[in-house]
Amino acid sequence: MTPVVTTVAEVRAAVDAARRAGKTVGLVPTMGALHAGHASLIRAAAAGSGFVVVSVFVNPTQFGPTEDFARYPRTLDADRLLCADAGAHLVFAPPVAEMYPERSVTFVEVTELDRELDGPARPGHFRGVCTVVLKLFHVVRPDAAHFGAKDFQQARIVRQMVRDLNVPVDVRVEPTVREADGLAMSSRNRYLTPAERAVAPGIHRALQNIAARARAGEADVSVLESELAAELAAIPGARVDYARVLDADLLRPLGRLDRPAVAAVAVFLGTTRLIDNLVI
Repeated sequence: MTPVVTTVAEVRAAVDAARRAGKTVGLVPTMGALHAGHASLIRAAAAGSGFVVVSVFVNPTQFGPTEDFARYPRTLDADRLLCADAGAHLVFAPPVAEMYPERSVTFVEVTELDRELDGPARPGHFRGVCTVVLKLFHVVRPDAAHFGAKDFQQARIVRQMVRDLNVPVDVRVEPTVREADGLAMSSRNRYLTPAERAVAPGIHRALQNIAARARAGEADVSVLESELAAELAAIPGARVDYARVLDADLLRPLGRLDRPAVAAVAVFLGTTRLIDNLVI
């Protein structure tokens, strides 16, 4: 069984021991409620590093006041089993006070890349993400850290933070893992009712259809966005938060599809907010 530690000192001691044994260190930051998508990240880390740390921490600073921090699933026992099966060597599951000691007043913010998508939709979210990720980088001091492509904007922002602040870690973005029907795996999928789960694959189909339109020659981004939003809105019970086609590097609006772009969406099914994307 993969050991679980809860303090910074314990993580550093374990990592120091691994390094003395000549091992490189990989980190998979998570908020727990692990699933096959997380397992793929852990396996990727294990393939590239001799010692893999998985952090399990529901980070309060990345949740807004009306979001699901209190009810976010916490399943540490099951998470520990998944970590062991996927090849992790250590689970770091700190309490909030360990990550944010009393009178913590320092935060990290990446500007520009948060102007679209989840930036305006979830004010303060990426400040919380960047703060906790940088803290984890300092605690674990990994050679590589693995993130999922489903959270496209998050991965892009973390890469920018690492570049701008000269953080000595290789950020690796692994492919999105999907259910057989195309739904992107997410810890929040367990919130869906059976009826909502049945229609949720329509999100991925809408993205695939827009990508096909782009491959067929449609280059007007306003047309692509309009069609994407309309197809998402046609999913029974869906409420579209955003449906955008943006410059994949700058995460800024485009007029025409003349460079690498990402189609990114956020959709509410009932009270559950799901995100997904495709690079086009």
